[in-house]
Amino acid sequence: MGRLDPSLRDERRWDAWSKGSPPRWGPGDRRWRRHRGFGCIFALIFLVVAGSLLATTGYVLSQFGGLAGFIALAAVVAILVGVGRGLRSAAATLDELVEATRAVEAGDYTVRVGPKPRGLRPVRQLVAGFDTMTARLETDERQRRTLLAEISHELRTPLTVVQGNLEAIVDGVYPPDPAHLAVVLDETRVLARLIDDLRTMALSEAGTLAFHREPTDPELLVVDVVRSFEAAAAAAGVELTAAIEGDLPLIDIDPVRIREVLANLVANALRHTPAAGRITVAGSTETGWIRLEVRDTGRGVEPELLPHIFDRFVTGDDSRGSGLGLAIARQLVVAHGGEITAESVHGSGTTIRVRLPLTGD
Repeated sequence: MGRLDPSLRDERRWDAWSKGSPPRWGPGDRRWRRHRGFGCIFALIFLVVAGSLLATTGYVLSQFGGLAGFIALAAVVAILVGVGRGLRSAAATLDELVEATRAVEAGDYTVRVGPKPRGLRPVRQLVAGFDTMTARLETDERQRRTLLAEISHELRTPLTVVQGNLEAIVDGVYPPDPAHLAVVLDETRVLARLIDDLRTMALSEAGTLAFHREPTDPELLVVDVVRSFEAAAAAAGVELTAAIEGDLPLIDIDPVRIREVLANLVANALRHTPAAGRITVAGSTETGWIRLEVRDTGRGVEPELLPHIFDRFVTGDDSRGSGLGLAIARQLVVAHGGEITAESVHGSGTTIRVRLPLTGD
C-alpha cells in the first residue's frame, strides 16, 4: 500500500478534529515535531529533578551503603517513574491544548480536547475549562446565526407588503387613496414596533437596559393597563376586567417596564381570545411576593408549544405577532428578580403568572 500524502493526512485529521475527536500526532509527523515545546520544557524539568535525586542517592550510598542505599535507590526510581509519567501526560495535553487554541483562533468552535482522567490536576482543570469555553462559544455562535435568520424573516414580511403596495401605486394599479396608503402606514408601524422590541431584547440580554426603580403601587398598574385596553377589548367583543385581592403593598420596581410587561400580556391575550370571551388582570399577595396574572378564555396554547412560549420568535400557527412580546416580558421580569410562568389547556384559555419580590432584587 502506498504512503498517504502528508497534506491529505493533515486534512483527514483536521476533519476528525472538527467532528469532536482531537488528533494524535505521531513522532514521525512534522506537525508533532513543531509543537512539542511543552515536552522539551518538561523534559528539562525532569532532568533537573532526576539529577537532584540521583545526586542525593549517590550521597546516601557513599555514606551508608547496604540496605539504606538500596531503599534510597528504590525510592528514587519510584519517584522518577511517577514524575516522568505525570510530566509526559501534562506535556502531551498542553500540546493538544495549543493546537485546539489555534483551531478556535481560526473560527472552529467545535474543537474539544476531551476529558483527561490522568495527569496533573491543574492541567486537567485547564482542559475542562477550555472545553466548557468552546462549548459556550459554539452555542453562542449557533444562537447568533439563528437570531439573524429569524430577524431577517420577520423584517421581510412587512417590507414585502410595503414594497408591493408602493410599486402598485407607482405603476397605477392602485390609486394613492387613504385606503391603500393606510396599509403601507400599518406595516411601517409593525416595523417600528419590531425594531423597538429587538432593541429592548438586545439591551436586556446584554444587561445594559436602564431601570428606574421607585416604590410603586401594583394595583394602580393593573387598573391603568386595563383602562388603556378597554376600547380595544370592546371593539373585539371581549370582556376585560381587573381583580385585586386585598391591599397590595408597594414594591420597588420600574413602573414603566412592568407596565410594559402587563401590556404585552394583555395584548397577547386579546389576539387569542374570540368575541364573547373574557380577560382578567388579577393582583394578589403571597409570602414574599406580589403575584400578577393575566387570565383569558381564549384558544389556549398547544401542549408542544407551551414550554417554549417565552423563547424568541416562537408563535403559534394562527398568531399575527412577532414572537418577541413574551420573550421581552420574561427578560424584564427576571431583571427585576421575579418569575414568569404560563399555564394553558388547549381550547380552554391561558394564564400567565408574574411574581415580583416584595423587597426588590
